[in-house]
Amino acid sequence: MMIDSLRPFWRRAAPSERAGYVVGFLLLVSGLIHLGILIFSGSSWDGPLSFRKAATFGLSFGLTLITIAWVVSFLQLRPRTRTILLTMFTTACALETALITLQVWRGVPSHFNIETTFDATITRVLAAGGAALVVAIVVFTITAFRTNPKLPISLRLAIRAGFVSLLAAQVTGALMIAKGMILVFRGEPLEAYAHGGMLKPTHAVTMHGVLLLPALAWMLSFTNFSERHRVQVVRLATCGYVLIVAIVGIANLRSLSLGELPAAMLTLFAVGGMSILTAVGITLLGIASRHSRYDAERRSKPPSLGTASEQT
Repeated sequence: MMIDSLRPFWRRAAPSERAGYVVGFLLLVSGLIHLGILIFSGSSWDGPLSFRKAATFGLSFGLTLITIAWVVSFLQLRPRTRTILLTMFTTACALETALITLQVWRGVPSHFNIETTFDATITRVLAAGGAALVVAIVVFTITAFRTNPKLPISLRLAIRAGFVSLLAAQVTGALMIAKGMILVFRGEPLEAYAHGGMLKPTHAVTMHGVLLLPALAWMLSFTNFSERHRVQVVRLATCGYVLIVAIVGIANLRSLSLGELPAAMLTLFAVGGMSILTAVGITLLGIASRHSRYDAERRSKPPSLGTASEQT
């Protein structure tokens, strides 16, 4: 049932949505290829020249693009507006990943690099692509908060929380770029590479809430839970996710790793993780229960002999 319910998202998708799915898949493939190169070549996982950047950006942008193309299908947008925003978002994701991968293969940093005219141009294009992503996400977030009576409350809540999370990821990304470029213009490029990405953990943990929460709400539609029960499960996962984001953000600001967190903060982090796992577990049990009940009902019914004409 779950697989069958996904097929209409492709069959009924507009060309811009299908382009998002296809380009997102290609970015995932690129990320996996570079991950393989990174593992089997034995090269470094650290530093601005590592193949890790090509791998992580390919995987992250690919997953994000596919997610956005899917989630935006639930939003009430004019067809022309949807096409423009999704095309802009898809182009920006592909351009960002391609330029970062290019710089990795050239053996030069992709961010904070203005050593040559070519490198400075790439840095500016990356900044422009980031701005395009922010514009599209801001519009999607605002649209998500408009009332859509066609959507269940649980899915509506999950989409809103997911887009707010993604918007927070863009804000942290912009802060990192701004800090890095300020250091570069001060003549401290090494400091930019060392400290410009200090908010990476917060940026990473806020990137994919837009996948986690709507996907959970969608899975809940395959249970026999009431809508009130589904809303409670989504709220449990959302609260857990917000708690994790808050702890990671505080740790970032205090320059602490996860292992250096005070016991109280570590406990709250664990509570957030357990909340999400509990919500997922409840959802999976609900799906399994509905499936078992459906199979039992099928077995309890006598086989149909059909109509007289069918028997003939």
